[in-house]
Amino acid sequence: MLAKLSVNVNAIALLRNRRDLPWPSVTALGRVALQSGAAGLTVHPRPDQRHIRFSDLPELRALIDDEFAGREFNIEGYPTEEFLALAEANEPEQVTLVPDDRDQPTSDHGWDFIGKGNFLRSVVQRLKDNGTRVSLFCDPDASKEEIDIASETGADRIELYTGPYGGCYDDEAAASACLADLEQTAGYAKSLGLGVNAGHDLTVSNLPALAAVVPNLMEVSIGHGLTAEALEHGMAKAVERFIEALG
Repeated sequence: MLAKLSVNVNAIALLRNRRDLPWPSVTALGRVALQSGAAGLTVHPRPDQRHIRFSDLPELRALIDDEFAGREFNIEGYPTEEFLALAEANEPEQVTLVPDDRDQPTSDHGWDFIGKGNFLRSVVQRLKDNGTRVSLFCDPDASKEEIDIASETGADRIELYTGPYGGCYDDEAAASACLADLEQTAGYAKSLGLGVNAGHDLTVSNLPALAAVVPNLMEVSIGHGLTAEALEHGMAKAVERFIEALG
């Protein structure tokens, strides 16, 4: 099964927010990504709205509903009451829960499932009661005990944090070690019935090896690397290149 590509548009929003102007348009470039074959769009609305603004969410929801039936909206974030209300108001097909604090520049670790399992269980249930698929951000080398607890929360999927793998772009041996961790974690998650997503610092160059060792990979969420490709090749071509890299 070929993993699906969800385009994270946060970096586009970050560029837009450098000026008090409406361009580059998050919605317009999201449309190009979907026209070019992306399976969905991802956003990570942070409390300070430094990139995606809360007002972007209904526009992106309407874009998918009105023009791209069957594509998906994925909203990432730490499950504060404010975040959960945003998710419920904008009805994403998937919510990806991440353990970021307010001031983190980007997601850089998975959940402490042992310490946060009970907290996550209630959040997952609330989201699933609304018909939303739930994915939990997960360290690439999570233990079996941690994955067991992730499964027990009722979540549908985990999202493998691939930042350490992406950081090994100039170290083949280290990249191989990271891939071994990802393969083992994904395999155990699959044995428990959990779907497996992945995201963070994935590129056209490193995606094929990841897809090869995680054949059960369902979705990748890519923002920074894809936006960098879009600066060079254009958004449409960048999306095509990433889809090609997946399979």
